[in-house]
Amino acid sequence: MAPSIRNVAIITKIGSREAEAAANRVARLLNKNKVKIYSVLPLLIDGAIQVRQEELKGVKLDLVFAIGGDGTTLRAFRTIPGKAPLFSINSGGHRGILSEVSADSIDEAINIILAGKCFHDSRTRIQAYVNGKAFPPALNDILITRVSLTRTPLVSIKLMGDEIKQRMDGIVVSTPTGSTGHSFSIGGPVLHEGMNCLILSPIASVNRMPQLVIPVEDIVVESTYESHVIIDGQETFRVDADRPIKISRFSDDATFLRLQKKGMRQLIKLGFSKFEF
Repeated sequence: MAPSIRNVAIITKIGSREAEAAANRVARLLNKNKVKIYSVLPLLIDGAIQVRQEELKGVKLDLVFAIGGDGTTLRAFRTIPGKAPLFSINSGGHRGILSEVSADSIDEAINIILAGKCFHDSRTRIQAYVNGKAFPPALNDILITRVSLTRTPLVSIKLMGDEIKQRMDGIVVSTPTGSTGHSFSIGGPVLHEGMNCLILSPIASVNRMPQLVIPVEDIVVESTYESHVIIDGQETFRVDADRPIKISRFSDDATFLRLQKKGMRQLIKLGFSKFEF
């Protein structure tokens, strides 16, 4: 059972009227129960405290609502403080693989949440470091790819006491949650989101290096040419050639608020809800 809800923040897909309408619906239902609401700009909600995204780090929150698509959920997890749980509503998004409900189920969902008939679901996150500088954490994946499209770098991958060297365009390091993202699009497996492992997916490896599923341990990637490090497909950082990029488990797991237990929930969102033998 989740603890009582007194302070919440609402983050929406920027520029989506559908997401804004859903956010206002959520706010009206919460206001009836005297819940304090923080709306993350540019979202405006009557009676809510307006805050900038970076200001949320200093707010003690019982719950965060991410309303939009998966991109909104990923952005929200890089914004919210510590282990604050997040409830994802798919409104104005696409498949909404990370979401718990659609906008049609808001009323029922809020009633269940306020009654405490819900639970927390923790997910592994990862983080990249260069020269001791930490990049934002990733819930889905970290993509390391070449800057120049005319030269194929030699990439060194150090993991579990071994080193692999291959010429390739780049590599995707995915969490089980991110197994339906970039990794899946290049042939990776779909993993149960609660598994404790990572997927390494080489991109255009000259010697056809296979994809690997490994325990959650430190990985060090180094490229002979400049690289882009891309966090959850949303934030990009440039790294010089021959600079080790260390990828480790982030200190705080992502915490989703769930209404009911499901098995391979991603398969339904991917369109594999019916099987014929």
